[in-house]
Amino acid sequence: MKNRSKSRQFAVQALYSWLLTQQNVADIEVHFLSEHDMEDADVAYFQEILHYVTTHKMSLVDHMESFLNRSFVEVDPVEQAILLMGTYELEQRLDVPYRVVINESVESAKVFGAEDGHKFINGILDKIAANLRSAEINAPRTKKPRKK
Repeated sequence: MKNRSKSRQFAVQALYSWLLTQQNVADIEVHFLSEHDMEDADVAYFQEILHYVTTHKMSLVDHMESFLNRSFVEVDPVEQAILLMGTYELEQRLDVPYRVVINESVESAKVFGAEDGHKFINGILDKIAANLRSAEINAPRTKKPRKK
């Protein structure tokens, strides 16, 4: 199975590049596919994130604006990229548990973001998850059987 964590990290970098340069998404995609070792990454997942986020940026921003203490454009571009990716997954990828989405986004913020950026990302995505995934969050949790 290909590594989605790597796909997400590449997606954050590609989205960051797009946010800063407003370069054509297809050009950014070609650059990443040719210049980065994506052998272990789920390339289709990387492409899905990149294309959906760049096409639906404003609807994704709409999910987070009420939780931000400043306008989205004032958020650090690295954190913008991570929030967009995380919001996309919370909204569109119901097959990915919300806890995984938040954890992966927090980990990306620890790698690429400012010193306490991961706390900001966690807080915002937690609130977005409460809106978009309330049924999942409120569902009774089943205990996994212990291994003997």
